[in-house]
Amino acid sequence: MIRRRLVVTGRVQGVFFRDWTVEHARVLGLDGWVRNRADGSVEMVVAGAPEMVEAMIARARQGSPASRVADVAVSHDTSGERLDGFEKRATA
Repeated sequence: MIRRRLVVTGRVQGVFFRDWTVEHARVLGLDGWVRNRADGSVEMVVAGAPEMVEAMIARARQGSPASRVADVAVSHDTSGERLDGFEKRATA
């Protein structure tokens, strides 16, 4: 199991990016969450098997059909937060 934090920039708010993320993360069997950020980006934490996390990172780089992803910054998530399932959270 690995955990990664992603910050996705571009046209990623108001284009169903979070709902799309939840759907894809659940299909991949990942735990974590996704939320909009006040700066216009989308942040997510994904946890699971390394190959599934990498698949989600690749999908985030492509984005939802209506989005236009400019960049995906990936880092290790060291929060230690317990993750169970994948959820959409309120804007931070």
